Amino acid sequence: MTGPDTAHPDNNDERPTERTGGRHSGPPANPAPQVPPPATADATPQAPPPATPDAAPAPDADTADEIHTPTRALPIMHTPGDASEPTVAISTITNTSDDAGFEPTVAISTITSDGPSSDDVDDLATAPVVHEKPETSTDRTTALLQAARAWLNQDPDPETQAQLRVLINAVDDGDTAALSNLHSRFDTRLAFGTAGLRGEISAGPNRMNRVLVSQAAAGLATYLRRHAAAGVTPSVVIGYDGRKNSQVFATDTAAIMAGAGVRAILLPRLLPTPVLAFAVRHLDASCGVMVTASHNPPNDNGYKVYLGGANNGAQIVSPDDKAISTEILRVAADEHVLHLPRGSYETAEEDVVHAYIAATAGIAHTPRAQVNAVYTAMHGVGWDTTRRVLEKAGFDLPTLVDAQIAPDAAFPTVAFPNPEEPGALDLAYESAREVGAELIIANDPDADRLAVAIPDLSSASGYRRLSGNEVGAILGWRAAAMAPASDPDALPPVEAGTLACSIVSSPALHAVADAYGLRFTETLTGFKWVSRVPNLVYGFEEALGYLVNPGTVRDKDGISAAVALLSLVSDLKSEGTTLAGYLDLFSEKFGHFASGQISVRVSELSTITLVMTRLRESPPTHVGRIRVDEIDDFRWGLGELPPSDVLRIRLTDGSRVMVRPSGTEPKLKVYIDTRCTVGTLVERRSAAQAALDELDRGMRALIA
Repeated sequence: MTGPDTAHPDNNDERPTERTGGRHSGPPANPAPQVPPPATADATPQAPPPATPDAAPAPDADTADEIHTPTRALPIMHTPGDASEPTVAISTITNTSDDAGFEPTVAISTITSDGPSSDDVDDLATAPVVHEKPETSTDRTTALLQAARAWLNQDPDPETQAQLRVLINAVDDGDTAALSNLHSRFDTRLAFGTAGLRGEISAGPNRMNRVLVSQAAAGLATYLRRHAAAGVTPSVVIGYDGRKNSQVFATDTAAIMAGAGVRAILLPRLLPTPVLAFAVRHLDASCGVMVTASHNPPNDNGYKVYLGGANNGAQIVSPDDKAISTEILRVAADEHVLHLPRGSYETAEEDVVHAYIAATAGIAHTPRAQVNAVYTAMHGVGWDTTRRVLEKAGFDLPTLVDAQIAPDAAFPTVAFPNPEEPGALDLAYESAREVGAELIIANDPDADRLAVAIPDLSSASGYRRLSGNEVGAILGWRAAAMAPASDPDALPPVEAGTLACSIVSSPALHAVADAYGLRFTETLTGFKWVSRVPNLVYGFEEALGYLVNPGTVRDKDGISAAVALLSLVSDLKSEGTTLAGYLDLFSEKFGHFASGQISVRVSELSTITLVMTRLRESPPTHVGRIRVDEIDDFRWGLGELPPSDVLRIRLTDGSRVMVRPSGTEPKLKVYIDTRCTVGTLVERRSAAQAALDELDRGMRALIA
């Protein structure tokens, strides 16, 4: 395992129970397989229920084939006399975030033999030996070139055509580097899953391009027709952002969907992802497609799919992803992209955008005080819609980071278009210093995430970016205070509003729910799970994703989150305080929560497997000098949650450590959360940070 790398980006509803000793959750003794009911072609798809006390969600794409069974506990033996006082400090680690909702996939081929089976031979000892001619590298290269030429013959894009011709010619001339390049494009294909599709724009099935997108559109259209009610024409609304080829991919999708008999509606222009998520429900569409790669590198693009009806406009989950993938693979095997029928599609009126603006502005009351803010769109599509929402809500417009305000697919001023990345907010800090801003708000390129920074004289830039957990906690407090009141000393009723977050997000939201008599639900990572929680009042994920208006949008929304935050800061300013002061009040009321991440990049994915196996087979009794209370293994599911490759380590001081492989990169991710509820504010901060430092040091030793 190589050294630490910067990171890219609980409890169930029951009240905490007393724990009296260490334990490690293990596999069930006699797992009983669950047999799913047979699927029918005309059945209406039912969304898997989310993680709630009443119903367990279905596994996601990576875990759906595993058996969901209870776990049992194995004891952890402690050595007497070990101290647990945290004293060790470490250097600061810069945190970034991956897109937790995107899971890795593995392509598996089934190999069958042409030789006789045991059923065909009476005496295996005298059976003839089948001699097969081994495939040579020449055979493999010939097959590869045939596949590449077949792909080239159906590619409508001159740019990727040219790429592929150059590679094919170079391989014909014996260029080994070109051969390796061609293998990387054709040996597998971008897998369609709960995250849809996402990858580098280039030629070949393992890249994003017009051939792959056309196959996806045709396969999705077949899925929608098969699952439509009798006599009902399915519909799809399609949006796109300002990335390279986004509009091209969107119009290809619309034309192919229309040609396949689906009513296709293209949004009127490039728009943020939340507008598309809103449009699925607003237009009562069967499906939504958003062409975006969020904050991926400039040459990436992607394809997100939402479902209407019983899914309420949320992103797809299993088994819908597998059903759609099956149709896409059928198209890829049987159809020629240039021969797919294309039809006339509709272009939505601006009315759908106006409706989103009105609904989003409506989450804030008339400002009690105007806020001196700075805004950056990170070269994305957020500003025009954000501007119109702020104007309608009555807020003064913020100072703009002019160099980053217009959509630009090259993202020229940032090394990586993610507001969590080091340096991404430098121009915003510069603009904020010039105007003495009280607040910095930043959207990522498709505006479904929000980053926030506040003045901080101890920082060299004069500002400090708040973590996703900090923003998530204070927006959760705002949501809880606005929800219908319940008795915090009684168990929340079934119909009570629910606060929800992912299992790797701060437990602070659970403390808020308890204080306000609301229900709390934790989900697996990804907003496809958070957005499906019943009676949802508010949900968030530590990777800068917030859902403050679930009645309007069933996905994270960086624009509505910005409005909610500005409204909060406006109220605080009218009362003579700031967002920094509000964070202090949070720590005084709920305890001080501190969070940290460790991200370790590996050269071989097997290294991560070895580390996870070691932690399971030899569970630690201490992390650093803090004693382990229990370790929960999510491999077979845990509580109401489906199976996932995650370990949760609970410490006797109330701290928590989550360990999981990254969903998008060859990294092992560790999330650390500590809490202190006693002493003065200064003492709480100091104790929580000391525990965080100790656990950080201890986990680095354990995963080394």
